Amino acid sequence: MAKVGQAIAMIRAPDTVVDETAHGEAKTPPRVFLGLALASAGVVYGDIGTSPLYAFKESIAHLRGPGGALAASDVVGVISLMFWTLMVIVTLKYVLILMRFDNRGEGGTLSLMALVQRAGGRGATLVLVTGMIGAGLFFGDAMLTPAISVLSAVEGLSVIKGLEGRLDEFVVPIALVLLVGLFAMQKRGTTDVGRWFGPICAVWFAVIAVMGLAQVVRAPQVLTALNPAAGLGIFLHHPVLAPAVLGSVFLTVTGAEALYADMGHFGRKPIQVTWLAVIFPCLTLNYLGQGALVLTHPGAARNPFFLMAPDWFQLPLVLLATAATVIASQAVISGAFSLTQQAMQLGLLPRMTLKSTSEQHAGQIYVPAINWILAFGVAALVLGFRSSSALASAYGISVVGAMITSTGLAVLAVHRLKHRPLWQASLIFAPFLAVEAGFLAANLLKVMHGGYVPLAIAAVLILIIWTWMRGTRELAEAEQRDVALADVLPMLIARPPMRAKGTAVFLTADPHAAPAALMHNLKHNQVLHEQVVFLTIKALRRPRVDDAERVQVSELAPGFKAMTLSFGFMEAPNVAKGLALARAQGIRFDIMRTSFFLSRRTLLPRRSAGLWRLQDLLFVFLSRNAMRAADYFQIPPSRVVELGAQVTF
Repeated sequence: MAKVGQAIAMIRAPDTVVDETAHGEAKTPPRVFLGLALASAGVVYGDIGTSPLYAFKESIAHLRGPGGALAASDVVGVISLMFWTLMVIVTLKYVLILMRFDNRGEGGTLSLMALVQRAGGRGATLVLVTGMIGAGLFFGDAMLTPAISVLSAVEGLSVIKGLEGRLDEFVVPIALVLLVGLFAMQKRGTTDVGRWFGPICAVWFAVIAVMGLAQVVRAPQVLTALNPAAGLGIFLHHPVLAPAVLGSVFLTVTGAEALYADMGHFGRKPIQVTWLAVIFPCLTLNYLGQGALVLTHPGAARNPFFLMAPDWFQLPLVLLATAATVIASQAVISGAFSLTQQAMQLGLLPRMTLKSTSEQHAGQIYVPAINWILAFGVAALVLGFRSSSALASAYGISVVGAMITSTGLAVLAVHRLKHRPLWQASLIFAPFLAVEAGFLAANLLKVMHGGYVPLAIAAVLILIIWTWMRGTRELAEAEQRDVALADVLPMLIARPPMRAKGTAVFLTADPHAAPAALMHNLKHNQVLHEQVVFLTIKALRRPRVDDAERVQVSELAPGFKAMTLSFGFMEAPNVAKGLALARAQGIRFDIMRTSFFLSRRTLLPRRSAGLWRLQDLLFVFLSRNAMRAADYFQIPPSRVVELGAQVTF
């Protein structure tokens, strides 16, 4: 523990390069702080908080002998592995260390990637690839979490006295109805129902803690599981089965990435306090209680979570568990929407339709394409696997992969932001990387039993990201071969065309090149407006940009101005709002007399073979189905003029 304290102290060293603190946490009023802590219980901890439904059941199943016999040492050993997994990975790595690396209050793999990229240094490609892998694995997790969580809750109906075996064939249809309803309500947002997330999950954690405590009182010998030596005994007594057990034990920390990814919504302190004071103790008590129940009644190992409850409480517990798993699924779906927005702003994915679902909370968005892709994927998983036990074989490998990517990025963050030698930064995270590597090796055993599913989902997303970045880079290189703006302006001043009244705004990705729309307008219309603005929209590698920094204007020549609008990767670009801010810098215009000229390229794939040909076709498909630039940048549609050309790339 002394070494851990030294590591944390090292990370606390002052950073003179980037100000990455979560703003205003120290001044949060107690009432607001408690509200954030309560809300985080639902949104942040919904996934990890519903793991008791299936984690212990699946872990202990590997050790059941003929007739369901279980050794007491095995039961205690599994609980010990679960407790120390929560302690090392969640408490030490995420809560106490990794959450100190925030990108101006925002967390998550892409935020950490952007933070490391902003710091500069070598290995930019490696950083980008690591972020891509982390994002891809997150989407794999986003499909599996709703499926396994809701299925495991509905399966609780099978243990209710009088219903045993009668509802088994209805479990999958009930789960599908709940999940389809969940995805269908996404377009309405979660403002109205979201206020119940925190209270429901608070009741959930209180209930599972009381249930666990009641069993621990009956079998206090289970407390020996707090000794890590009990967990090591699994490896000594069952060297062949230990990897399979470890793969299932990892289910206890699925959802740990949400601690980091949701930091921007609630702040570091509320999330940390809620974990240490509420979530961790409640989870520990419940896992100990499940172990205590199996010690006294080995037959309860078939579904120890629901069998902890008395008969009269089992049906209410199933309903409460279903509500908790729906909340957990909502949290991961919202996380997928946020990650998509970040990826679009960072140039990793094509533009997609974003809809705000709340006037009060800018972070609550709805991405229709992602929503229905997730819905289709989740439904296919439920119909394909049909039980939480079968899905458990696929679950975990994407989560541990995402954890390893965040550990690797954290090493670079310590090295670049805290100015520590690379060997020293690696030494800090070496224990966590070793633990996660062990879990990765254990989860690789699942690949042939369903673990290929999240890997395939991640591979598809990584291919899309790679294709999109490669295609946009080649298009940018083609634009660099266009006529330079510095060569065009002198000709326009020396031989001015006819000037129309009003303002023309030409959007351009390269502020030094003459926009294709400008050249087409001159060629076909032979006219320019009396005020011309070349507008570049820049996505910065920080979550948000203050209005004071958003607009930069420079005069290129009489009647010609260059403007840059900057947005953070957590913001929706809004050109109309940016131009309103530009008035303070001397640009006078009437929006009803302003025309926005956009270059629209029709892409034709070049003649190639193999993977490059497939990538070219995929990039053309993505480009044609991307959201229109005018809609994405929130430009008044009645003021848009699109001029295009065919481009072979």
